[in-house]
Amino acid sequence: MRKTSKGGQPRELGRRNFIKEVAGTAVATSLAARAQAAGESKPTPGPQPSKTIRIGVVGGNFGCAFYWHKHPNSNVSAVCDLRDDRLQRLVETYGCTNTYKDFRTFLKEGQMDAVAVFTPAPLHVWMATEAMKAGKHVISAVPAGMSEEECEQLIDCVQTTGMKYMMAETSYYMSEVITCREWAKEGKFGTIFYAEAEYHHEGLLALQFDEHGLPTWRHGFPPMHYPTHCTGILVPVMNERLTEVTCVGWGDQHEILQTNEYENPFWNEVAFFKTSGEHCCRVSVCWHIAAGGTERTTVYGDRMSYIMARPEGSSNTVVSISQEGKVVLDANGYPQGDVQQVAFDQPNHFDKLPEPLRLPSGHGGSHTHITHEFVTALVESHNPAVDVYEAVAYTVPGIVAHKSALRDGHTLKIKDYGKATG
Repeated sequence: MRKTSKGGQPRELGRRNFIKEVAGTAVATSLAARAQAAGESKPTPGPQPSKTIRIGVVGGNFGCAFYWHKHPNSNVSAVCDLRDDRLQRLVETYGCTNTYKDFRTFLKEGQMDAVAVFTPAPLHVWMATEAMKAGKHVISAVPAGMSEEECEQLIDCVQTTGMKYMMAETSYYMSEVITCREWAKEGKFGTIFYAEAEYHHEGLLALQFDEHGLPTWRHGFPPMHYPTHCTGILVPVMNERLTEVTCVGWGDQHEILQTNEYENPFWNEVAFFKTSGEHCCRVSVCWHIAAGGTERTTVYGDRMSYIMARPEGSSNTVVSISQEGKVVLDANGYPQGDVQQVAFDQPNHFDKLPEPLRLPSGHGGSHTHITHEFVTALVESHNPAVDVYEAVAYTVPGIVAHKSALRDGHTLKIKDYGKATG
């Protein structure tokens, strides 16, 4: 039986329960996340200001995937991890010998302007808020939080401390998505009335346990609590918030689905969202699926559509419809629009980066863009593109979607937490 609150609803996921019941086994010592991130910055990088941002990195797995040491306006001043092997990996990656195993000591003595939090998902909000309260700006791995309450806590901390927060969402900065965001802003799609995104990752089943056979934070983690590789495409491309959701989940009674701390019975979840512009989109997050791993999207407009390459072999494709009203007959003699389909040669958007970062990087080239966006936001003192409000707008819809799936697809409203002002 799934544990419930006195009101009969599924118990909320949270850092406290995670640390109390799971982290003690070794999850807390597994400061790891999967290698994924993606980025962009300004249309042209231009001359670099002289200010240098000192970054402290916590988490020696995914935390080693970025380029703080190569950016002309940043360097790594301190590194932190509980595990010796991952701490050493941070030292070798960034050439920084100022090492810490205790996070609080790291914050107190690390001599940094900003902290890069790349630790297990249940620790993100606690570490991010502790860093901001210590006067550090923060960039965090996804998701932003584990519950609506944690996301609200994150927003409150940003508002109270005045520190800058960025979520390192890779899909936002994948080359294909950068292109789609630019086209949407230029109006090339016309009206985007429907879009869909998929994050399929069968291989994550291998990460349910660590090398000692103990559960990691991914043990039974709800798919829709990791929605940002999809929502981080759809929300900015459609330029609309997600306002309500119906979600359906699937599981197979595997022992992991019966014993996990999150009380999650699903390997896969598929959600249908309504947007603030009265449009719609679909999100599919699957941990156990007979399909190639992918982070991808399809954007449908009334003038142009974009179909991102599929792992099964199709290419990036742009589909457009003639505005001249020409009638074409299909193979059965029925009239159809004058539709043109063209394979799209995707640019890498290196021109948006300073010269030292113009190199291939993880998750569709996004890691260098993420590096540049965060550093530039601090140097120029403006909000990063994926600030706390965007991060919450990508994270909370998945949390609500999972609640819908637990209630057999009941349609639920999603709160809009607004946008940054000024």
